[in-house]
Amino acid sequence: MLHILIINGPNLNLTGRRNPALYGTRSMEEIILELQRNHEKSCCFTYFQSNHEGDLIDKLQEAGTIDETTDSRPYDAVVINPGGLCHTSVSLRDTVDWLAEQKMTVVEVHLSDIRVREPFRRESLLSGVCEKTFYGLDAYEKAVGYIERGGTLS
Repeated sequence: MLHILIINGPNLNLTGRRNPALYGTRSMEEIILELQRNHEKSCCFTYFQSNHEGDLIDKLQEAGTIDETTDSRPYDAVVINPGGLCHTSVSLRDTVDWLAEQKMTVVEVHLSDIRVREPFRRESLLSGVCEKTFYGLDAYEKAVGYIERGGTLS
């Protein structure tokens, strides 16, 4: 069973209510429940969301820290939607880069395709240190499928 941390940044608590034409009508709770149903035999999910950068960094550091009593990490992989912090947070990038150094799979997701949005949204500081990035309303599902297949796109 894969243990996957799904971590979301600012404003993603408003998913389903904030600009549904762009971000979809499903709440984050609905997205997580669908993931749990679709992957119940292979994955266990922990969900964390914060509007505060430091809380996200703390949770990511926790995800990458080996427990000395079990000699293991609490999660096998991370799916992260950093929200607007992907454009601004060098600190969040540094933490994700540290996870990659720990050989932890980190996949970035966005509900919209930031590459074709306003110019200030087109670049993610995290994409360069994440294993893969998925865009669109099915990005979370694509990310989990990618992790289940061991990082392959087949």
